[in-house]
Amino acid sequence: MSTQKRSRDTIGIIDIFAGPGGLGEGFNSFEPKTGHHPFRIGVSAEMERSAHATLRLRAFYRLLREREGTMPRPYLEYLRALSAGTSRPPEFHFSHGPLSSLWEEAEREALNLTLGEPAHNKALYERITEVRKQFDQLVLIGGPPCQAYSLVGRARQRNVEGFATRGDHRHFLYREYLEILAQFKPDVFIMENVKGILSSTVGGRNMFANILRDLADPSRALGKRIDTHDQYVILPIHSGPDGTRCSEQAASDPAQFVIRSEAHGVPQARHRVILMGVRREYVDRAIAAEGLLHAYGPVTVKDALRGLPPLRSGLSRQPDDAIAWAAAIQRQKLRVLSSISPSAKSLRERIEGIEAEHTLPRASTSYASGNKNGKADEQQPLLNHETRGHMEADLGRYLFCASYALDNNRSPSSAEFPRMLAPDHANWNSGDFADRFRVQLKNKPSSTVTSHLSKDGHAFIHWDPSQCRSLTVREAARLQTFPDNYLFLGNRTQQFVQVGNAVPPAIACQIARVVWSILQK
Repeated sequence: MSTQKRSRDTIGIIDIFAGPGGLGEGFNSFEPKTGHHPFRIGVSAEMERSAHATLRLRAFYRLLREREGTMPRPYLEYLRALSAGTSRPPEFHFSHGPLSSLWEEAEREALNLTLGEPAHNKALYERITEVRKQFDQLVLIGGPPCQAYSLVGRARQRNVEGFATRGDHRHFLYREYLEILAQFKPDVFIMENVKGILSSTVGGRNMFANILRDLADPSRALGKRIDTHDQYVILPIHSGPDGTRCSEQAASDPAQFVIRSEAHGVPQARHRVILMGVRREYVDRAIAAEGLLHAYGPVTVKDALRGLPPLRSGLSRQPDDAIAWAAAIQRQKLRVLSSISPSAKSLRERIEGIEAEHTLPRASTSYASGNKNGKADEQQPLLNHETRGHMEADLGRYLFCASYALDNNRSPSSAEFPRMLAPDHANWNSGDFADRFRVQLKNKPSSTVTSHLSKDGHAFIHWDPSQCRSLTVREAARLQTFPDNYLFLGNRTQQFVQVGNAVPPAIACQIARVVWSILQK
């Protein structure tokens, strides 16, 4: 049982559907003045075990940092042991000995729960009841699973019996928000989801209109006795051209809820719906509060990845070493050249000049010398920076795409692929996935980092054809604005899913700034 006293100068956070903790990280890192962090996570809940492991370790890190400083030495020693391959999972490292009480506190904060299951809901509500006693003000944050709302997810479910009329259970997980709003009456809530939520329908009903109505009056939506203390006004997180917000206008034009991350300093064109609900006593403050900060210019992929050392890719489905990889690249280079028209002189010269960097490692725990971008501490090892193996034929496609992108400042569409390089995909010529192979251009923000990265790296090809690879977990995390000391646990597939599903902490920190300006006394 936590022994924390009631905090009157700190705002408590309830983080549900937390994933690896991007939203919570942003709120916790917000610092309106040096040394003052007004938000503290009281409880976070996540169902997927590897994401929960990441979440729990980060909770422990924050507790340790509060006690010991910016980079706690025990955490640094753990990272070093991990990079050397000599460390066991963090629970074995920290749950015994002098740090066991902090580890226990982290376990009380970060819960492995599946919301919607009665026993798990009960455990969450019990923990929120404890947290409620510790803080004068509470904020609920999170993003219900997006698969039911995403355009790709809906396309996959189109032929599933009953989906059009009943949807699936994930359509209604937002109701877990309603229970917490009705029972615990947080002062503000933040809900994040994909743009597809704006057009999603079930049984001919627009889900977004239903969600707005239910969130505004949770007790009524749940069929409970009406309680005016849990009624909310739903507002966009960013302000309009006149510097204010308007709930009526936003409801009539839901696109006002869409945040374009690249406009706010994130090196990624990530467009997401962000809802902010405020209790009625805060409405005047919320309407007048400043919006998100606008960046002076785009942050590029090259900016974001500065200081990360170059790596070579690997070979899958065959033995891999530096010599075998170099030979495969040479074979693919000749194949690509034979497939390109002689009239594409500039592209041919570029490809002919490529020297495969076979001396590069496939993984690195050290930063490139110099040229760092301030995201990392000099002392700490570099983690989650390891390439995956690719089929040899895909290496040829990556070589072509990266070279084409350098020549044309854009990726080739499927129609521009040489026929000899085209993959054996049934829908390759349909136009539905014209950008299946996509290079992340170094002089622009990246495209949206998604969990599909866990399946293949075709949409996240590194701009350097000599490396001939897709992005690493750490590179994807950089594009998501996670600090380098944020360790993602689980296998590499699970790590990619975690990174792709997360809210960028840089955006979350700006959201925290808006919420703090509304709640500060």
